[in-house]
Amino acid sequence: MAADKRTGKRSKKNTRPHLFDPLTLRGLEIRNRVWLPPMDTYSAFAQDGKPTPFHYQHYVSRALGGFGMVIAEATAVSPEGRISPNDVGLWNDDQVEAWRWIVDGIRDAGAVPAVQLNHSGRKGSTGSFAVGYEGQSVPLDAGGWQTVAPSPIAFGDYAMPRELSVEEIHGIVEQFRAAASRAVRAGFQAIEIHAAHGYLLSEFLDPLTNERSDEYGGDLNDRMRLLIEVADAVRSVMPDNSPLLVRVSATDWAAGGWDLDQTIAVARALRSHGVDLIDVSTGGIIAGVTIPAEPGYQVPFASEVRKHADIRTTAVGLITKAKQADKIVNRGDADAVEIGRAALRNPYWPLRAAYKLGLSTEAAGYPDQYVRGAY
Repeated sequence: MAADKRTGKRSKKNTRPHLFDPLTLRGLEIRNRVWLPPMDTYSAFAQDGKPTPFHYQHYVSRALGGFGMVIAEATAVSPEGRISPNDVGLWNDDQVEAWRWIVDGIRDAGAVPAVQLNHSGRKGSTGSFAVGYEGQSVPLDAGGWQTVAPSPIAFGDYAMPRELSVEEIHGIVEQFRAAASRAVRAGFQAIEIHAAHGYLLSEFLDPLTNERSDEYGGDLNDRMRLLIEVADAVRSVMPDNSPLLVRVSATDWAAGGWDLDQTIAVARALRSHGVDLIDVSTGGIIAGVTIPAEPGYQVPFASEVRKHADIRTTAVGLITKAKQADKIVNRGDADAVEIGRAALRNPYWPLRAAYKLGLSTEAAGYPDQYVRGAY
């Protein structure tokens, strides 16, 4: 093995593991298949939806650490669409400017900046470490708000939501469109629609949370109507070369509820409406269910959606080891993996994984300033 001229260290083999193959979506090249998933930080402490220097440090450090795509946390399309009072948003132009330097920092570090747009639905107005009331609804007199949903069915012990009118549903579609337009203006190169984990769009999909009898409830085609309308609205304001992602829960882990077959049907429909990739997760829709969590437990869902809906997918959920992640991509179970909690522990997880998989220092993607510290 030849020595690295910059570090004096002996280079490892230059064979590129599949985890570090670039991926192209709509002509946009992403440098590898290791992505940072959206993870709520509840850190817009002024409760104005604006990201802060904390968010800059949080996201740009992961971009410097080698992640291929950095997907910013659930970003509300309206004040009432926040999960907690301390969520970030893109419901006004001031927030565009607050995001711009973060987006530029992610891109300058070599990663693709993406953002997840969300409406929290019946799981909004909830507590966090920042405001208290953890695991509860925040009272109206403490900064909370009336939540909304497809049907007046509460999530566990949370406050009862109000049923949305058809006119209000149409308004929410426009909120997603406007937020997507702001995301593009802020410089985000990809957008993800959050239709998982029991927030508003997944509440419409699931028969256990949607008991409507109008055009937005009933059979699967009507329950997916809102998500399709949102996808169309978001796609309409995005550049042709910007990928559109949708995050789904492939099952709610409850009898008679949302399942893999319905997920595959929705993924097929989304593919025909300009969606480029399905970010496959599970759960979060129904309270009190048992989830058989173990390393890689959600990967089979991503594999089945990829195979049967003929669309690219990502896998997420207790993926912590480099060889585990590379095997998922190598087997064709998913096109990329998302490293969540392990990335909170180590912002440079991809650089460590590259070393573990035998990728050379030159090929691993180190920032020039960090080469002296290469593994």
